Amino acid sequence: MDAGTLNRREHAILRAVAAGRAELLISCAPDLLIDGGWCDHTAVTRLVSEGWIRPARPAVAGERVPARLTEGAAEALGIPRRQSA
Repeated sequence: MDAGTLNRREHAILRAVAAGRAELLISCAPDLLIDGGWCDHTAVTRLVSEGWIRPARPAVAGERVPARLTEGAAEALGIPRRQSA
């Protein structure tokens, strides 16, 4: 993972995920909400498909679950991951 390939919007999304402010809507193409608002679908699709973001727990299609940084993403960005409650 190379954080240098990310744009400012993607960095902002990842900071919000690290802060525990994001939820993934599980579907064939992921959607992400931050503070209840929908995010840029193209950016979210890239971040999920490249392994930066994952659901916090297993879920079924149509379910909204907390989003988490992957371990590799947290390490690449130097962002401490939010601990699960």
